[in-house]
Amino acid sequence: MTVQSVEAVPAYRPFSVTAERVRRLSRSFVRVTFTGDDLGEFRSGGLDQRIKVLFPLAGRGLADCPTGADWFEEWRALPDQRRNPIRTYTVRAARPAQREVDVDFVVHDGPTGPAGAWARAARPGSEVVLVGPNARFPGDAGGIEWRPPPGSPRLLVAGDETAVPAISAIAAALPAGTTGRILLEVPGVDDVQPVRAPAGVEVTWLPRGMRAGPRTRGRLLTAAVLAAAPLSGAPADVPADPVRDHELWEVPDATAAATGSYVWLAGEAGMVTGLRRRLLADSGLDRRAVAFMGYWKAGRASG
Repeated sequence: MTVQSVEAVPAYRPFSVTAERVRRLSRSFVRVTFTGDDLGEFRSGGLDQRIKVLFPLAGRGLADCPTGADWFEEWRALPDQRRNPIRTYTVRAARPAQREVDVDFVVHDGPTGPAGAWARAARPGSEVVLVGPNARFPGDAGGIEWRPPPGSPRLLVAGDETAVPAISAIAAALPAGTTGRILLEVPGVDDVQPVRAPAGVEVTWLPRGMRAGPRTRGRLLTAAVLAAAPLSGAPADVPADPVRDHELWEVPDATAAATGSYVWLAGEAGMVTGLRRRLLADSGLDRRAVAFMGYWKAGRASG
């Protein structure tokens, strides 16, 4: 009898998929339902489950996409011109029994990167490769950053449009009796979507206006977070400092945090790091109870 080691089974693996359904949710959001023969082995933990999406290259499609357990090293070893563009997304919903995975893409008018261009042009039959959690892996595959402390802390959850899929999935999983605020900044009024959350969780949408420029992104969300947080002084503008790559993401182990609040921030890196700095300085929150994730970085191609 051969015993397969944990190391022999990757936590994440590539899945070759095609778009089965494409639905324009709003001006800025497109939901693509993917299907694939082996998606029965796709395991999503729900919440803010992260995956990677590899997009076709002009003239080569997905011919060079990695297929093995060491998929990332395979991808890195390729010449630059043969590396398929890769981006990080959140699983909006997974139905392994039906071999389906939903992913919500943010799309913008005007020039965009390979991910946004693919999402705008997606049709049934359009192909990508998803790199996601492997149901055959015997342990925790990771990729989930929602880690509130035990008990029933009051929640403050905030993000821009890139965090809407993750926050929507988190809200739907919150137990009855949860209290708190969810704040979501989106490009326009048309982007407001139904969010299922417990009665004690107030959901506020903050449309900034489709004509808003880059400098206005994050301002509504910043003001709303500071107004909702237990600050010692009046809310004020928080300038977005230059952010180094190692500062883009910090999710403390909140299980030991002795606090009545939990703050979870996701979106543009400069905005969320500035908010975290102000919250820790002025609110008295335990740093283990403030998680932040830089989903994208202003000035760097992300779509």
